[in-house]
Amino acid sequence: MSNWAETVMLWHVYPLGFTGAPIRPDGADDDGQSDAGAADQPVEHRLNRIEAWLDHVVELGLNGLLLGPVFPSSTHGYDTVDYFRIDARLGDDGDIDRLIAAAHDRGIRVLFDGVFNHVGREHPAFAALEEQGPEADTADLFRVRWDGWQAGEPVDADVFEGHDALVTLNHDSPAVADLVVEVMTHWLGRGIDGWRLDAAYAVPSAFWARVLPRVRAEYPEAWFLGEVIHGDAARIVEESTIDSLTQYELWQGIWHGIADRNLFELKHAIERNNELLSVFAPQTFVGNHDVTRIASAIGPDLVPHALAVLFTVAGVPSVYAGDEYGYEAVKEERLGGDDAVRPEFPDAPPAPDSLPESAQHILRTHQQLIAVRRQHPWLHRAHTDVIHIDNTAMVLRTATGTDAVVTALNVGDAPVTVPVADATRLLAGSLVDDINRHAGEASLPPRGWAVLSATPA
Repeated sequence: MSNWAETVMLWHVYPLGFTGAPIRPDGADDDGQSDAGAADQPVEHRLNRIEAWLDHVVELGLNGLLLGPVFPSSTHGYDTVDYFRIDARLGDDGDIDRLIAAAHDRGIRVLFDGVFNHVGREHPAFAALEEQGPEADTADLFRVRWDGWQAGEPVDADVFEGHDALVTLNHDSPAVADLVVEVMTHWLGRGIDGWRLDAAYAVPSAFWARVLPRVRAEYPEAWFLGEVIHGDAARIVEESTIDSLTQYELWQGIWHGIADRNLFELKHAIERNNELLSVFAPQTFVGNHDVTRIASAIGPDLVPHALAVLFTVAGVPSVYAGDEYGYEAVKEERLGGDDAVRPEFPDAPPAPDSLPESAQHILRTHQQLIAVRRQHPWLHRAHTDVIHIDNTAMVLRTATGTDAVVTALNVGDAPVTVPVADATRLLAGSLVDDINRHAGEASLPPRGWAVLSATPA
């Protein structure tokens, strides 16, 4: 695995929403086809709107840009119709080259989102199949049942999770492996640093194990992040050779543990996270383009508690754009139900002093905790012990060798005194009084939190 991934922290952007691009033009929907899909739109140079936020990324303390889909698609980006062009709704080759160069000039790594489990039904390879039948040159790319098929009829092909517009690729086919290797190396050659593998859980691990070593042979510093929602994560990494997986179990533990005032659920998730570390460091998050905003899930006043866990527990942390301002939005299970969590952003970051006080506080908390993480890079793969737990108070100690960070949380409405082991110094958050070193205790205010150093001076 690339060494840079051990210190990268990501700013996650959904480009179509961020730049105000139309998601469902001309009547297209999330689960069907469009008479004139987004892939046919005239070029609009919107990617420069992301470039205008790169200094903000640096000011946060982050050094990675995780881009959602940038390839042409019929609607939301996850129904790809061309892996080798930039979506006209976002711009063109020149725009993406400038964005990558501008990120690299600031020390920011760039990851693309690759949808290699399926393509959009309007992809030319599948269109050829529907037109020419089993004799099409692209027939090997898909899983198709030809029994009873006649020219002009719809093709009965496997689709992704019941979505007729998302046609599954045939991952047993050498032609699909060759295509994915070609796509990955093409864009790595253009300057990106790695790939998020969308719906990696739906792709056989053996496929990634055939593809990724071929890509690494040419680009050994590339890093691969797999989207995995459930399953045996350690086994998937070992069998697939993917570098890291999305840590949905920890995300859910943070959300429910805090929202339900049941920190035992968070304790369980942290212990499960520990179990992965001998194999890989997972990608950790409290928000992304597919889930309800953390401020809506737990309330803005408790967002700092979630962040304190995110940035002091092992993994590769990411911040979903807007969470640093306390954006609120709820994901809904309906057509367009993701739109609220994928909003358009201003042309440039707002001046911090123009923000509401609650947003300023959440922004400062991000900066403080990212700085703590930056100052303690060993947290990337360090084990976390839960040294105190009840429903509304928790103390974590994350350590390696002689270095340790103690994270104390109080989600209750009354002050609480908790053990803080060998902690000696406040790094972020607040305490009622100074640490009582003799007793090894500290007091947190109502709904308070603190990150403390236990590293010898």
